[in-house]
Amino acid sequence: MNPLVVQPADRIGVYGGEWHTCLLGPSDTVWLFKTIGYEHLVSWDPEFTEPVPNVAESVETSKDGRTYTFVLRKGMKWSDGEPFTAADVVFAYNDVLAHPDIDALPDVLTAGGKPATVRALDEVTVEFTFAEPYGLFLQQLASPSGTTLTSTPRHYLEQFHPSYNPSAEEEAKRAGFADWVEQFDDKGGIGGMIGGRWKNPDVPTLGPWRITEPLGKGTRVVAERNPYYWKTDPDGSQLPYIDRVVFEVVGSEEVILLKASNGDLNFHSRHITSLANKPVLARGRAKGGYHFVPMRPSGENDMIVALNLAHEDAALREVFNNKDFRIGLSHAIDREEIIAAAFQRQGRPWQVAPRPDSEFYDEEMATQYIEFDVAKANAYLDRAGYADRDDEGFRLRPDGKRISFTIEIAHPAYITYWVDGMQFVVKYWRDVGIDVRLKSEDRTLFYERKAANKHDATVFNGFTGMANAAMLDPRWYFPHNAESNFAIPWATWFASNGAQGEKPPAAPLKQMQLYRQMLQTPDIDEAKRIFAEILRIAKEEFYVIGTVMPTEAYGIAANDFRNVPSMPVSWIYPDPGPARPEQFFVA
Repeated sequence: MNPLVVQPADRIGVYGGEWHTCLLGPSDTVWLFKTIGYEHLVSWDPEFTEPVPNVAESVETSKDGRTYTFVLRKGMKWSDGEPFTAADVVFAYNDVLAHPDIDALPDVLTAGGKPATVRALDEVTVEFTFAEPYGLFLQQLASPSGTTLTSTPRHYLEQFHPSYNPSAEEEAKRAGFADWVEQFDDKGGIGGMIGGRWKNPDVPTLGPWRITEPLGKGTRVVAERNPYYWKTDPDGSQLPYIDRVVFEVVGSEEVILLKASNGDLNFHSRHITSLANKPVLARGRAKGGYHFVPMRPSGENDMIVALNLAHEDAALREVFNNKDFRIGLSHAIDREEIIAAAFQRQGRPWQVAPRPDSEFYDEEMATQYIEFDVAKANAYLDRAGYADRDDEGFRLRPDGKRISFTIEIAHPAYITYWVDGMQFVVKYWRDVGIDVRLKSEDRTLFYERKAANKHDATVFNGFTGMANAAMLDPRWYFPHNAESNFAIPWATWFASNGAQGEKPPAAPLKQMQLYRQMLQTPDIDEAKRIFAEILRIAKEEFYVIGTVMPTEAYGIAANDFRNVPSMPVSWIYPDPGPARPEQFFVA
């Protein structure tokens, strides 16, 4: 076998030791995926610049961008010693993701609304063919969407699948499952981040550690070294260096924070590494024997206010769609005060725009309308046509009613400072004559309301300030998906190819056409040129109002826990996975 050689972040490591970290309850399986489960056909390089070979030793793209041919590592094995071959990838696609009873095929494995055709050319060669060119396929595979293709061992799972075991349905019901699909998922067959792969120690893995104490059987999850792992260091020593990873399953963020402060965690960067907790963690460093690991935020904004441009109320929709109205609201916000008072002086006034370290950085887009100027805010609101006010000083909309709306925040908030920060925004907007209220509500209700298009406005964050993340998930730059809170019916129209939702106006419609063109462009430089045009339109349209760009992120690592580099923080880059946790070691 030709192993993948991992260049250490600092130096060659030594064998032994344990990595202690935490899960926030049994549903926190994303952290399992990000730490021990990120092994895709291709992965992000550690700097988040491009996808690089990983499970696949190489990949060749046809000139027309429709066919991708992956050559796997000959002799590669699952953690139980059985061969990993092209048949496993074909099984994962045809018999799992694309199976009609499972119906789990993600959009990233389709092009032009049609699913890929996947076939094995030989034992180590697998071919993906699309109905039309698909320029960002490798980037999608490097992202979390690509996980099932390499976490679904056919030799183990076919015993639970009716295509290979005619008795699978009967056996599943005998075992207490509703049907074969439920049992198949329970055994780890649907893979991904939240499937049964973490609850079943029998399902083999390609990861550096294999589950030995599964999720749901106690207060911890333990994964031990995979004896057949297929990566080495430059000296030829097999990875991983660390013997075991121990995840304690705890019930609250406070418990994780206490464990971190006491020095019980070797490396951790989830749930507790907020600005609010940094002073607490800073005080515990000497006693706990740990240090901060600088991480590179990839988010473009920590607090985005999205007015519902597709509102069901025609009068309120007209108000929200008035660009001068949105510009006026933006000028009414004192971002420096919010940063100082609510964000612990961390952050930078910013619109929803690519970060300075992105190749799409546009200073004008990032800084337009961020000047705090009440006179200018009032002038724009007057120019928008809302100069008339009622007896209490609130502006009136065209039908004579007060301009009044509610901003909804999901609870618990993803960023703890949202409520405090938005209290300032509410005050600023009321000062210029807008009757606005803040409503914090359960996260489930929040998602139900916006999915039904019942919201006036929302607060959320953005994590697509870097080039690759923005191109794959441009949710704030045009109505792209269900998280494009400023126009979900338009995003639904786009995602369904016009079958559902509401056809958008000319500008977002043009962006949708450009995005489809970009997806069909095999040449990455041309794809980036097209995306730059999408961003230009977003700058001109000014769909959403940004406040604060994050400038700092961090993790914590024990002082004897080595080879932990500074790394990007992004959902698209599932940190620390692409930073190669297999090369971490205890000195």
